[in-house]
Amino acid sequence: MTAALTRADVAPTASVKRRRHAPGWLAVLPLLVFTAIAFGIPAVAMLNGAFTVKDQATGASSYTAANLSTSLQGPYLTALLGSVKLSAISAALAAVLGLPLAQAVVTSRSRALREAVLTASGVLANFGGVPLAFAFVATLGNAGVLTVHLGLADKGWDLYSFWGLVIVYLYFLIPLMVLTITPALDGLRSQWREAARNNGATSVQYWRHVALPVLTPSLMGGFVLLFGSAFAAYATAAAMVGSAVPLVTLQIADAISGNVLIGQENVALALSLDMVLVAGLVMAVYLPLQRRSARWLDA
Repeated sequence: MTAALTRADVAPTASVKRRRHAPGWLAVLPLLVFTAIAFGIPAVAMLNGAFTVKDQATGASSYTAANLSTSLQGPYLTALLGSVKLSAISAALAAVLGLPLAQAVVTSRSRALREAVLTASGVLANFGGVPLAFAFVATLGNAGVLTVHLGLADKGWDLYSFWGLVIVYLYFLIPLMVLTITPALDGLRSQWREAARNNGATSVQYWRHVALPVLTPSLMGGFVLLFGSAFAAYATAAAMVGSAVPLVTLQIADAISGNVLIGQENVALALSLDMVLVAGLVMAVYLPLQRRSARWLDA
């Protein structure tokens, strides 16, 4: 009787589990379809166009690597390297400046201050484009309020330059770094600091030998994330510097608008593919760092 009841109880339970787990993949199907349409089709079109060249005489199209070769030469290569340089410097400065700001927020006893800073960081991290460019032009441009009031023009200040663009990028990269590194700082256990203090370590020694080694994967991951954000930015630079600072996003815009030689109409797609490859390298570095950081902080 007991065995019969056991079999009767087990059978419905197994059936329920099968019904519960079987259609689980259906929940992801809409996301997969959306991803395939929104990202897959444009990616295939970009890849196809990057390797396609049209013969101007016959109108026939052929597959070749000429577009990619052109995108890595002359002004296109200069623009690509300029974007990498701008993104790397902006991301490094934002990481260095964002870490102490995030630490101050984490260690603050005021919950209202923490929530206010994190909320403001979330807003400012997404504040870019033409409004951001206009705000800086009105404030630090050639006729900006602070430029005139402080006489910055006489001291050689120029907002429409490489370093001026770096300062503008820091406006949204530092808040993004605060949002990125705050969870990692929250993961630092107070017991580690107490143990270091009990062994005679100073605050500098604690950060050098305990906190920073643990935070290194998160810091590197944050740097990579900031790099990708700066690398993909377009509207702010286009509104501020135009062609004064060579950037790959601006070169793509010029190529799309037809500012290319005959037969090089698809160079913009090749430049886009170059950006995708750089972004892929960035993500290849970012994901392992995030996993390692999570393993350290969740241990």
